[in-house]
Amino acid sequence: MEIPQIEIHQAKERLDQENAVFVDIRDPGSYQAAHIPGALHLHDGNVQEFVQNTDKQKPVVVYCYHGNSSLGAAAYLIENGFKNVASMSGGFEAWRQVYAHEAE
Repeated sequence: MEIPQIEIHQAKERLDQENAVFVDIRDPGSYQAAHIPGALHLHDGNVQEFVQNTDKQKPVVVYCYHGNSSLGAAAYLIENGFKNVASMSGGFEAWRQVYAHEAE
């Protein structure tokens, strides 16, 4: 399965348009320390709820540290019926060097 990937500037455009759900799959401490504004922290404890309650037509951007783990998470969401999922290349480490982020 080919997983769509987007660069951080494309992800920023989606964030600015406010039409995509951003999903952070890093560990809780990393998420609490800094994450993309408005991003949801997705983990084993809430992923089923996310899959059941999220509009599958809505664009989803998945990110991790460097853009590797997010590929697997994106594949999982696609397998569970999400129509528009992309993994953010470079992950949060690339994002934080260029764009604003927030802490919990």
